[in-house]
Amino acid sequence: MTELTLIDRCAVVTGGALGIGRSIVKKLAESGAKVVIGDINEETARSTAAELSEEGFDVTALPVDVSSSLDVNRFFEEALGKLGGLDILVNNAGITRDGLVIRLSDEDWDLVNSVNLKGTYNCMRPAVKKMMKQKSGRIVNISSVVGIMGNPGQSNYAASKAGVIGLSKSIAKEVASRNITVNVVAPGFIETRMTGALTDDQKAAFLTRIPMGRSGQPDDVAAVVLFLCSSLADYVTGQVINCDGGMLM
Repeated sequence: MTELTLIDRCAVVTGGALGIGRSIVKKLAESGAKVVIGDINEETARSTAAELSEEGFDVTALPVDVSSSLDVNRFFEEALGKLGGLDILVNNAGITRDGLVIRLSDEDWDLVNSVNLKGTYNCMRPAVKKMMKQKSGRIVNISSVVGIMGNPGQSNYAASKAGVIGLSKSIAKEVASRNITVNVVAPGFIETRMTGALTDDQKAAFLTRIPMGRSGQPDDVAAVVLFLCSSLADYVTGQVINCDGGMLM
């Protein structure tokens, strides 16, 4: 019998302190998983872990700079020590540094790609090594509809998120025979601190492109992630699931 339960599963969620990441952490924990939050904002991550622990969930937090392979390796050693295993990895850590291409600095290009794309790669390597040995695992990478359709002023972000899709599909093919699935969730216009910085006109323009006529919530994305991490998705790998209210249908 298959169901949406993750009892006795061990999960790592990067960028889990706020927004979509926090919702993913809570959703996995509610379903029974032990979760380690990895976030560069150590104070906020520990606060989130403490709040969820008070609600009765098994959540802890560790600092990590996903753009550094050395720090990622240190983080995974500590995370595995706390969890005792690794069944699920959700790569959610990401940043934006928007600007038109004629004004975009090399630093902003490099920073966004080092966190969003290289950071995802850095975290997948130690996770895949562990999962290959145990011949099981679930990896979910958070991309964006912007990585599929592009967006003016976000060439660096779009490139990084498109790269996450190509990276995920390639590794999905490498590890499928070991019962490891790798999938991508591409959120659309989700109400977070990041989208909260948009002007009212920008928000209205986005909403006109969404057939459902409303923005999404972090829990909408977390629900898709939960499905992909559960036994209900045993035969799903290498897929990109848009969570966007029909924006890119």
